[in-house]
Amino acid sequence: MKKLLALLFLLAGAAGWWFWPAGKEARTDQYRTQEVDRGDIVQTITANGTLSPITVVQVGTQVSGTVYKIHVDFNDAVKEDQVLAELDPALLQAALKQSEANLDNARATLELARSNVERTQTLFRKNLAPDSDLDQARERARVAAAQVKLAEAQVDRDTTNLRYAIIRSPIAGVVINRNVNVGQTVAASFQTPMLFQIAEDLRRMQIDTSVAEADVGGLDTDRPVTFTVDAFPKSEFTGHIRQIRLNPTIVQNVVTYNVVVEAENPEGKLLPGMTAHVSIRLAERKNVLRVPSTALSFRPKDGDERPARDGKGGSTVYVLDGSKPRPVKVRTGITDGTLTEIVEGDLSPGDRVVVRELGAKKSESGTTFRFRMM
Repeated sequence: MKKLLALLFLLAGAAGWWFWPAGKEARTDQYRTQEVDRGDIVQTITANGTLSPITVVQVGTQVSGTVYKIHVDFNDAVKEDQVLAELDPALLQAALKQSEANLDNARATLELARSNVERTQTLFRKNLAPDSDLDQARERARVAAAQVKLAEAQVDRDTTNLRYAIIRSPIAGVVINRNVNVGQTVAASFQTPMLFQIAEDLRRMQIDTSVAEADVGGLDTDRPVTFTVDAFPKSEFTGHIRQIRLNPTIVQNVVTYNVVVEAENPEGKLLPGMTAHVSIRLAERKNVLRVPSTALSFRPKDGDERPARDGKGGSTVYVLDGSKPRPVKVRTGITDGTLTEIVEGDLSPGDRVVVRELGAKKSESGTTFRFRMM
């Protein structure tokens, strides 16, 4: 019996030690806090975009034919009016010869019609031909003259088509794409086939980024921009906003605007198609009172469930006063997403604001306890 009582006593003591109430300790550790301090805040907008040359010309063909020669390749520097490729001119030359022959025939017909007019006029003066013969002769001469003009226009057209068989560069730049090979047949239809892409100047690039409508109001042209690319993660490049395009893009009720950033590329590191991670600085404050942004959205479980922000720059933060959070009304300024500027409010550096409430386990009777390892 003594051994049994001793064993029960030991078990009761172990159970009491295991489930020892820790109400006061839990209450002091119930909230996660961070300290209010002073420092700098930089408000920025981040966005991703694609690098591209400022001016890219797509060179196509206005006539159909087979590629006969190609004079340039990828990455070649070209001058304005330089020959890029040639199409087989055989069919175009034949069409031009046919048009020239038709022109000769039309001119001969016109010469004969004019001679008939002169003879008919001579007979008409001698009263040997009626008025109708003279009118018909003049009409045939006018038709022949029109046929000459039509044949001349066809010759001009075929001459131009033959000239288009030699494809030239419209600008000076660099060939960044070539979509044609020797022997390939190209057909000029309603949509001109793209044979080459030429970038005018790779020393100046642009980035097309999408900025949400809530942020685009704080942007203006010539605002400085910094960005990085995955190819050079340790290098930071600079640029400026060149254009904020007015045409919005709406996807699932989300409205964004295309903000075009221009950047210099003197070393040629930036290549077309690279993904740029853009950072646009909107505002900066020096040595201001700062609180964690998460403190502005915290609400105690037993407090008012209404939002902590009032939509007019006014918010509520909770300062840990002893073991209980005390609400403090504040007015906020700019934010960088992590820290927020406090413009007005009963806060001082060193105050600890609540950022979250820790989950403490409770028994069914409401007593807070913690599990302890043996």
